[in-house]
Amino acid sequence: MTLKVELKPGERIIIGESMITNDDQRTRLYIEGSAPILREKDILTVESADTPAKRIYLAVQLMYLSREIAKFQDSYFSLVQDIIEAAPSTIPFVTRISNHIIADQLYKALKEARSLIEHERKIFAALAPANAGEK
Repeated sequence: MTLKVELKPGERIIIGESMITNDDQRTRLYIEGSAPILREKDILTVESADTPAKRIYLAVQLMYLSREIAKFQDSYFSLVQDIIEAAPSTIPFVTRISNHIIADQLYKALKEARSLIEHERKIFAALAPANAGEK
């Protein structure tokens, strides 16, 4: 099956282990094969992984891109344990992410990790008004 990807000028994409940067015009790529692919908007860096949910996403992203689950699983499980202890409402998200990892569906695990980041954002937003009065 062929994947069609359209890139904006200057947009980057990871295909396998290669970072590809588009030139100054729109480009359409047709990609065949099974290499992991991530668009720039879905790529998280170590520097931008500044919350527990984003660090989980980063661990799953590294599993997906390297195709070496075992290499990152200890880190992943440590991060999962921390977020579950801090926010038990994350358990359903983490369960779905872990189930996708076990089934070797790492792209689906990444998508679910995005949902975890959104859930975390809502938790932080709900806490913000409570913390605003503490000064």
